[in-house]
Amino acid sequence: MTKILIPILFLGIHAMGLGQQSADHGRFGALSWKYQTGGKIFSSPVLYRDLLLFGSEDGYLYALHAITGTLAWKFKTGGPVQSSPAVRNGKVFFASVDGIFYAVNASTGRLLWKFSTQGEKRAGAKGLWTMKPVTEYMDDPFDFFLSSPATDSALVYFGSGDGNLYALRMTDGKLQWRFPTAGIIHTSPVLSNNTLYFGSWDRFLYALDSRTGREKWKFRTQADTAIHLLEGIQASPLVYDGHVFFGARDGYFYSLDTATGQPAWKYSANNSWILTTAAAKDDVIYTGTSDTYLLLALDAATGKEKFRTAADGYVYSSPLIAGNTIYFGDFTGQLLAVDRLSGAIIDRYETPGRMKYADSILNKGKLDFAYMTKGLDLAYYTTTVVGMHKLYKLGPILSKPVIGDGVIYFGSADGGLYAVRLN
Repeated sequence: MTKILIPILFLGIHAMGLGQQSADHGRFGALSWKYQTGGKIFSSPVLYRDLLLFGSEDGYLYALHAITGTLAWKFKTGGPVQSSPAVRNGKVFFASVDGIFYAVNASTGRLLWKFSTQGEKRAGAKGLWTMKPVTEYMDDPFDFFLSSPATDSALVYFGSGDGNLYALRMTDGKLQWRFPTAGIIHTSPVLSNNTLYFGSWDRFLYALDSRTGREKWKFRTQADTAIHLLEGIQASPLVYDGHVFFGARDGYFYSLDTATGQPAWKYSANNSWILTTAAAKDDVIYTGTSDTYLLLALDAATGKEKFRTAADGYVYSSPLIAGNTIYFGDFTGQLLAVDRLSGAIIDRYETPGRMKYADSILNKGKLDFAYMTKGLDLAYYTTTVVGMHKLYKLGPILSKPVIGDGVIYFGSADGGLYAVRLN
C-alpha cells in the first residue's frame, strides 16, 4: 500500500471540574448545540466547572458555557492552537503554533504569563515518502497535534517542535529545566510517581525525573520499514498498572516497565501507524490505528488481541471510556459508540459534512485515497494535498471527546464544537 495513505496522533486530556461520567450512556441523542469557530479543531475539549475549553486553528483558545454553547471568552494567539489545554489552580495552560506557551485565567481568559520556546516546527522532508518532486520540501499532512501540558502542584510540563521537553514554574512561567531530544516533540507528557514519560520523533520513548529533568531511561522504537522517513513517536503514552503503553510510526504498540523501560510485549498493527493515546479499563488497553481504521482491545498483561472494531477511516481520535461504552471519532466525520466488552458498534453520529459528501468522496462508505483521487498520480505530493482537501469536507473528528452531565462534546475539522445528548 502506498504510504501516502497513512496518518496520525494525539494527546492526553487533563480535565477537571465536571469531568466525564461513568454511567452507561450508549446511543447518541439530539444535538444540543454547535459552536462554529474559524478553523479546524484538532484540540480536545476539557471541562472545567461550567466551561468547555479547547483550541482552534483560527488561533484562539475558546471558553464556552457548557450548557448553552455560548461564548464566555476567547484568547487570541499568533498561530493555530493544536494542543489541548490543561487546567490547574484556576489557570489554563496550552501551546500554540506561534511557538509560545500560554497561561491564562480560566474564568476570564486574561493572560497571566507566556513563555517563548525556540520555535514550533511541523514535520516534513524533501521528497516526503519518495513523492515527487524529490527536490521539494513537503509538510507531513498528518502532523495535526501539538504537545499538551501535564502539571503537578508546582510545575507545568510540555514538549515543543524545537525538540525540547520544558518544565516551567506554574506561578510565573520561569524555566526550571529543559531536556533536549533529537526530534520534534508533539506527544503529550504523562506524569506518574515523579516521572515524566513522553515520545519524540527521534524514535525514543523517554522517562525523566520530573523534579530535575534527569533521564532515567529511554527506549528506542524500530524504524518505519515501509518508508524510512518521518518515523518516530506521535502517540502520547498511557501509564497503567506499572507499565507505559504507547504506539509508534513503526507499526507497533508497546508495553514497557515504568521503572526500567524494559519491554513486556509489543503488538504488530500490520504496518499501520498507531497515533492515538490509549485508554485502559479492567486490564484491557484500547487504542486506534491509522490505515487499518481499527479500534483495538488488547490484554494489558500479554498484548493478546481481545477484539478489533473497524471504523470507516483513519482513527486519530483517542478513545474515551464511559462505563461499558467507548467513544471515538474517525476521519470520515463520524463519532462511534462501541460496546466495551464485545466491540460491537452501538451507534454512530455523523457530521453534516459526512452526510452531505460521503457518497461522492467515500468508496462504499469507506475512506479510499486512490478512489478519491482517481485520475491523479499518487506519486505526486499535490495529489495528497487534493485528497486531504476532499477529506476535510467530511468534517473529520480527530478530537478526543469528553462527557459531562449526559452530553458528549467533541471538535471537528469542520471548525465546529459539538454538544450531543446521550441516551
